[in-house]
Amino acid sequence: MSFDLHSLRAAVDAHGEVARVVVAETAGSTPREVGAALLVWRDGGGWGQSGTIGGGALELDAAQQAFARDGFTRHPLGPNLGQCCGGAVTLLTEHFTAATLPPEAPFARGPGDMPLAVRRLLDRARAQGSAPAPQRIGDWMVEPISTPSRPLWIWGAGHVGRALVDVLSPVPQLALTWIDTAPDRFPDAIPQGVTPIPTADPARLMAHAPAHAEHLILTYSHALDLALCDAALSRGFAFCGLIGSDTKKARFIRRLRALGHTDAQINRICCPIGQKHLGKHPQAIAIGVAGQILSASFSRDRQKDETWTAPSSASMA
Repeated sequence: MSFDLHSLRAAVDAHGEVARVVVAETAGSTPREVGAALLVWRDGGGWGQSGTIGGGALELDAAQQAFARDGFTRHPLGPNLGQCCGGAVTLLTEHFTAATLPPEAPFARGPGDMPLAVRRLLDRARAQGSAPAPQRIGDWMVEPISTPSRPLWIWGAGHVGRALVDVLSPVPQLALTWIDTAPDRFPDAIPQGVTPIPTADPARLMAHAPAHAEHLILTYSHALDLALCDAALSRGFAFCGLIGSDTKKARFIRRLRALGHTDAQINRICCPIGQKHLGKHPQAIAIGVAGQILSASFSRDRQKDETWTAPSSASMA
C-alpha cells in the first residue's frame, strides 16, 4: 500500500479540507492491512468519503470522528464496535488542505526531530532504490507516495467503456485516459483522476499515447476499432486489448495484414478481452478485463506472449 497523493489532491481541490485516516498498525485479525486509507470531507450536515479501511463499524466511527480526531488512536475489534475480528487496529487521522499536502517522496512525519530508526529506514530504501513499506515507528508514520505509473487508454465511452472506467478508476497505479468522438458520448459525472478526451478522429490521437501505454479498444464502430488497432501497432504499446467476436477477430487479422502488419505484430493484440464464463453484461466484461489488466500474467514483462486467442476471454459482437 502507498500514500495515494493523486486522490488526496483531487479531494482537496474539490472539498477544501480533507481528513485522511490510515491504518498505521494491526494486531491479530483485521479487515485491512497497514497503509489502507480513507478520505473524509464535510458535505453539508454530513460527510463524504472515498477509499476504505475495511468497512463496518470501525470505518463508520472513523468517518464520523475524522474531524474530531488527530493523531494515533487504537481500536480493539470486539463487542464495543460490534465486530468479531478479534484483533486491533491503530489508526492515524490527519487533516490536509492545499497548503499542507505532502511532498512527492516517502512521507515520514511525526513530532520533533526525525528518529534515527526512521532516518535509517529512508536511507536504506534510497540506497536500494525501493520504497519503504508503510509502517509506524514510535510516534512517526512512514508511507511511500504513490503516483499513477501505468497509463491506460480506454477507447470508447459506451456501456462497456463506462463500466471499465467505474471498475478501474479507483486503482491508484492506473492513470486513465478516456477517449471518444464527441463530448456528449461521455457521462455527466466522470470519476476523479480520469482524463476525458473528445476528438473527432481518435486514431490520430494514438500517436500521442506513451509508447508504454496499455490500451482497451471498444468503440461503437468496427471501422474505428480497426483504425485504432492499426494506429496502436504503428505506435507501439505495452498491452492492447480489443473487444470482439471470433468473426471480428478473423476479419481484423486479414485487414491488418493487408495494412502491412506482420502476424507477429498482430498477435500482440489480445482479442477477445474479458472472461467468457462471466457473460456479456458490460459490468461482467469489465470485471473480467480488470482481472486481465491487474493480473501478473498481463504485466508489461509478458506482453510479448499475448495472442488473439486468450483461452479465458469473452466474445462480444
